Amino acid sequence: MSGVRRLGAVTLASRLAAMAISLTAAAGAFFLFLQFGSADGLDSMDITRSVLILVSTSWLAWGAAHAILGLLTRARRPEGVRPNAPISGRTVILVPVYNEDPVATFSRIAAMDASLATTPYAGLFHFAILSDTRDDTIAARERLWFLRLLAERNGEGRIFYRRRPINRGRKAGNIEDFFQKSGGAYEFALILDADSLMEGDTIVEMVRRMEAEPRLGLLQTLPAVTKAKARFGRAMQFSAALYAPSFARGLAMMQGPTGPFWGHNAMVRVRAFVESCGLPELSGPPPFGGPVMSHDYVEAALLARAGWLVRFDDDLAGSYEEGPENLVDHAKRDRRWCQGNLQHTRILFAPGLRAWNRFVFVQGIMAYIAPLFWLGFILASIAAPFFVPPVDYFPVPYWPFPVFPSDETWKAIGLAVGIFGLLFLPKLLIGVDAILTGRAAGFGGPVRVMASTLAEIVFSSVTAPILMAYQTRSVLQVLMGRDGGWPTNNRGDGSMTLSEAWMASHWIVTWGIAGIAATYFLAPGLVPWLLPVALPMILSPLVIASSSRASRSGLFTAPLDLHPTPVLLAHEAILADWQSIPAPRAEAPLAVSHA
Repeated sequence: MSGVRRLGAVTLASRLAAMAISLTAAAGAFFLFLQFGSADGLDSMDITRSVLILVSTSWLAWGAAHAILGLLTRARRPEGVRPNAPISGRTVILVPVYNEDPVATFSRIAAMDASLATTPYAGLFHFAILSDTRDDTIAARERLWFLRLLAERNGEGRIFYRRRPINRGRKAGNIEDFFQKSGGAYEFALILDADSLMEGDTIVEMVRRMEAEPRLGLLQTLPAVTKAKARFGRAMQFSAALYAPSFARGLAMMQGPTGPFWGHNAMVRVRAFVESCGLPELSGPPPFGGPVMSHDYVEAALLARAGWLVRFDDDLAGSYEEGPENLVDHAKRDRRWCQGNLQHTRILFAPGLRAWNRFVFVQGIMAYIAPLFWLGFILASIAAPFFVPPVDYFPVPYWPFPVFPSDETWKAIGLAVGIFGLLFLPKLLIGVDAILTGRAAGFGGPVRVMASTLAEIVFSSVTAPILMAYQTRSVLQVLMGRDGGWPTNNRGDGSMTLSEAWMASHWIVTWGIAGIAATYFLAPGLVPWLLPVALPMILSPLVIASSSRASRSGLFTAPLDLHPTPVLLAHEAILADWQSIPAPRAEAPLAVSHA
């Protein structure tokens, strides 16, 4: 069997296995809850709640299936790529920026340029800083620090900067504008975010893989989260380091040649991208019209529609990004993603798309409407006592003894255990796998990795109801036609005071108190079941503020904490040097330049 056929067989088997796991778990939860609800007589609310459990459990099981599939295999190098094979294609590294700190962003470019300089192919790579900054003060700082970058890296003719006067199409339009004006000079383009960082050897290896497979239109890496300081950020960094490789490997197995594009830390073949990925504005106003916000998944689908391979190589290391340092910044970014994913309802039935890409759009939409199903289940459970039919203790005519309904509480308990198992068991299995394979050494050893895993499970359990509230509000805002825009990402220190956390979450406190009060008066028996959801909501200002503070414990240690890579060390050194001296001064406005 050829490599292509074997890949196709693995992809098909992975998809069928994931769907089997998801449907089996969902069907089991449906019938188990239906039996529990019908113990005192089946009514419409029992059926409604069972359907809501069916949908919600299938989504949880689908996520768990990613981890299970990922644990069954290991990352490996694609076939047909010779190690250390020479490369010849010219590559441009695109760094779109939007109201970012130029010192942090440009120092990353300097570190990547220095890393590429250690390879034999530095002359084949250019950098293009594509500014969509709207703040004139920040734009002036960009021009000044660009001069410093040019001088320090001797980058004349290799490192370019331009600022668009109008940011039509946002990031996707920014990249499209560059390709229209300068894309013909390059065979490949590495698309980054302002907080992206990559090893020079990794970038060269990506070109090597693109040249080894002429049909490859896009190659996605798995970025590792770095530089987290706060408790929230470190928990996310630990999760990305320990869990993400398994979940991502399962995803890669299922997506095969129609893989994902996450918008950054990915390399594209310029000709394929230009020919396939033009994105017209959608008719009507935002949030469902206007520019395509979550353009990356759409671009991956358009490449696949045109016959190009879209691949995710989970064995590629040396790819990094930074993440939000507090829960509020995470929710703000998630609000934009929510609007973008729900906007995909306008694209779902576009002609010519592959079935799997349509399914990926459905997954993205489901990721944000899933909290509504859980909220619906909670509300239906509170209202359920009003729909229970009168209990008939003498259902058999002329039978003198009463017949009492059977106690099916154990089924509800079993269902709860199963649902929590779908959430927590994959993480525990990944932690155990890390110990058995020796990967735990990078996290501080077996004891620390398991302690951190358990702590992360507790932490995610506490923050999940708060994130569910933010997601629910985001979905409702989009459905009501409210455009969230494109807010600037907050980088660096994300610590929040209690008053700031209160301002950002007081409505969540109100929701939590209202929910527990309504449950107490309408269905008091459900209060203990609702407390794990309501209490974190009521305490959300404390949770947000405390998790935004710097972590001083040994928990959530990640491999990059213990063994930072050369490009991370180089960036730290350059950033410290740049921050220690005054900004350079320009004698005249910097001319716009293009590659």
